[in-house]
Amino acid sequence: MARGGALLFGLAAGVVTGWLVAERLLRQRRQDLFSPRPLRRFTALGSLAAVPGVETVRLLRDYVEWERHPVLRKRAIAIARRMEAALG
Repeated sequence: MARGGALLFGLAAGVVTGWLVAERLLRQRRQDLFSPRPLRRFTALGSLAAVPGVETVRLLRDYVEWERHPVLRKRAIAIARRMEAALG
């Protein structure tokens, strides 16, 4: 029985650790999205594309209003539209 408890504890610890790492990465990508460096903004868009959700769509809308680089704006608009379609 102790073995099962240890396994359950390990599973729970892994889930919590994964969740914390994902939250940290998402927060970092949000900051990079408004970076003065275009390459960071580009990679942040790619990372955010993998995190569909209403909050991400709102963030992308704010970003589109802020971004002046046409290629990055187009990419953000395409990602936001894909997410909106997937979310319904």
